[in-house]
Amino acid sequence: MIINRIKAGLFALLFCIGPAIAQIYPQDQDLYVNDYADLLDHAQEAQLRDRLRRFRADDGVEFTVLTINAMSDYGHSGAIEPFATGLFNAWGIGDIDRNDGLLLLVSRNDRELRIEVGAGYGSTLSAPMQRIIDDAIVPQFRRDAYADGIAAGVDAVIAHVTGNIEPQPFVEKVGEKAKEFIVFVIAGVVSILILAANFGRKLYRRLRRNAPRNCPVDGSRLRKYLEETEDEQLSSGQIAEEHLASVDHDVWFCATCDHIEIESYKAFFTKFGACRECGYNTVTGKSHVIRHATYSSSGLRETYYNCRHCHAGYSVTATIPQKTRSSSSGSRGGGRSSGGGASGRW
Repeated sequence: MIINRIKAGLFALLFCIGPAIAQIYPQDQDLYVNDYADLLDHAQEAQLRDRLRRFRADDGVEFTVLTINAMSDYGHSGAIEPFATGLFNAWGIGDIDRNDGLLLLVSRNDRELRIEVGAGYGSTLSAPMQRIIDDAIVPQFRRDAYADGIAAGVDAVIAHVTGNIEPQPFVEKVGEKAKEFIVFVIAGVVSILILAANFGRKLYRRLRRNAPRNCPVDGSRLRKYLEETEDEQLSSGQIAEEHLASVDHDVWFCATCDHIEIESYKAFFTKFGACRECGYNTVTGKSHVIRHATYSSSGLRETYYNCRHCHAGYSVTATIPQKTRSSSSGSRGGGRSSGGGASGRW
C-alpha cells in the first residue's frame, strides 16, 4: 500500500513538473530586438534598435522587443502572461536593483501580445500599458501593419515611462492635422516632380525614336514599320517582350535596298528581367528564405525564376549575411518581473 502511494505521488509530481521541464524560451541574441517572426524589414529593425538603444543610453531603462511565430514552438500551450513573465526573468531584462526592464512580446500566429514590466513598477503601469495596447498597437495589427504597431507601441511606452506627457486633445489634434498637411504637401510635390521627370524622359525618348535617320547602306531615308505590321520582322522573344511591355521595339526599313534596323527600348518600370537561357527580358523571380541569418551563422535565400518566353525554370541561391551586433550593445542587467503589465489580442 505504501509503495503504491509513493508511486502515485511520484507520478503526480512528474505530471506537474513535466510542462516546466518542456518549457523553453527563444534564444536571447540581441539586447534590443529579436524579430523571430520576421515582422520587420532590415531598415525597420535597425531604426527600432536605434530607438531602444538611445532610450537605454539616455534614461538607463532596458526595453526589449521580441516577436515569435507561436508560443507552442517553445513548448507553451497556455496564456501569454506566464510565458512572458518566465521569459522576462529567464533573460533578466532590466537593472537587477531597480527591476525597471520592459518587454514587448508579439506572438503572431497566436494573435496575442503582451507588455511585461519589471517588478520595480509594481502595478502602476498595468492600466497605461493596456491603453497603449488597445489604442496604439492593436488597431495597426488588425490591418497587418505590424511594424507600425510595434513602433507606435514602443514610442508610447517610452513617452509614458519617461514622463513625456501626451499633449492635450486640442493641441494634439491640431498638431496631427498640421503634420498630415505637411506630409500631404510634400507627397504632392514629390509626385509632381516624379511625373514631370517621367514625362520629360518619355518626351525625349519619343523625339529621339521618331527622329529622321538614313540607311547606312545607300543613304536613303529610312521608314518605320507600323506597330501592327512590325511583328513579322521581330523574333519570338522580341514579340514576347512587347506583349509583356518589358521592351518596346521599333523596326526601320529602307525601301531602296531592303535594309532592316531594329531599335529596342527597355521599359522604365518593369518586373521582368533578362532570362539566363534565352536572354530576353521575359523572366520573373520569386524569393523565399531557406535559412534565416543569425548572429552565429549566415542565412540562405532561394529565388526561383520562370521565363514567359522559353519557359525555362531555374533557381538561384544567395547567402544572407550573418547578423552583427553593435559593440555598444552591452549585456542584460539581471532584472525580474513579478507579472505586471498588460496583454491584448487582435
